[in-house]
Amino acid sequence: MTENTLSKTRILIAEDDPVSRRVLQAFLAKWDFEVISAEDGEEAARILAAEDAPRLAILDWMMPGVEGPQLCKRVRERTDRPYTYILLLTARTQKEDVSRGLESGADDYLTKPFDAQELHARLRVGQRILDLESRLIDAREALRFQATHDPLTGIWNHGVVIDAIERESARQSREQGTFGIILMDLDHFKRVNDTYGHLAGDAVLRESARRITNCVRPYDTVGRYGGEEFLIVVPSCDAEGAFALAERVRVAIGATPFNTDSGAVHATVSCGVCVGGFDKPVGSHDLVEKADEALYRAKRNGRNRSELANSSDLPLTSLPPKGSASLKPFSR
Repeated sequence: MTENTLSKTRILIAEDDPVSRRVLQAFLAKWDFEVISAEDGEEAARILAAEDAPRLAILDWMMPGVEGPQLCKRVRERTDRPYTYILLLTARTQKEDVSRGLESGADDYLTKPFDAQELHARLRVGQRILDLESRLIDAREALRFQATHDPLTGIWNHGVVIDAIERESARQSREQGTFGIILMDLDHFKRVNDTYGHLAGDAVLRESARRITNCVRPYDTVGRYGGEEFLIVVPSCDAEGAFALAERVRVAIGATPFNTDSGAVHATVSCGVCVGGFDKPVGSHDLVEKADEALYRAKRNGRNRSELANSSDLPLTSLPPKGSASLKPFSR
């Protein structure tokens, strides 16, 4: 690790003795740390409990309010925050004191009077550990993203959106509510690939995902079902609302051409809408099957349209009222 690695790293000093605190501040400033100071344990506890708490801390053992080992235990009890590397600083030299300090949650232990170079070296070890943890977290999040998102469009993948149907079906059954799913398929997409090339087709899929996402609420789930098919799970929604959303998406897809490196591509989408919930949980397979039947009916009826699953397949309380404006495209 180079000297520059420690540049601008934030570190907390919790030391009630003003002389010792100033000495520590001088050394840490020389090593390019951004120093935050606390004069007692309670102040240090408040700083370490903050959302933007420093991840390196030097704690004096003996402090008013909360002693160093007690503060270590408090910090380790919080598992919802990034790890804080703690170095205990004390005049105690007995082995049992060292054991007690480390068992309280401290990562390292340095006795007074401390050697400046030894302190610097121990802080470098702490920074390496924190850097390693950050890399591991980044790698874990990258793997989680890959496991749950479609690599081309960046939206949820097939497995996640199917799980969302199962969860929403169970929730709405408990709450005696309804929810909608919208299965949509880009019309004549093979023609797009054959005419403009697969890279242009990929661009159309990415932009379609973006337009769909812009139409939905923050708590709706949008996923790529497969190929040129997308699926939306719409919580706490009846047939009228789900159908209206399908129409918004349909209009957004067909409103303007898709810009690709091969030129402007015109595309439309057909949508099948189904509603579940209310009386009992319905499996994702059955709901998708009903939405798929409505989608194929939209294809047969001319494409670039939305169709609602047969009324006999829907919860009675969720049917849209007769003459609803949102059903006009369905009845034409």
